[in-house]
Amino acid sequence: MKTLSISKKEIAVMTAEYVGELATRLEQDNYSNAFEGLNDWHLLRAIAFQRPELVEEYIHLLDLEAYDEA
Repeated sequence: MKTLSISKKEIAVMTAEYVGELATRLEQDNYSNAFEGLNDWHLLRAIAFQRPELVEEYIHLLDLEAYDEA
């Protein structure tokens, strides 16, 4: 199994078109194995933390919820 490794520099140069293609793959969920989908999910999550403006319309794919730690 190949480990996903992506740098901050790589995320910094990603385009909205690339993120849209990534989100489309996740929505279609047509992967040859579960690990490919999981890698895409982790990549979208990393982008969301570093460049949230690119992920705004696809945030539903991440199931991120705000937590009240009070």
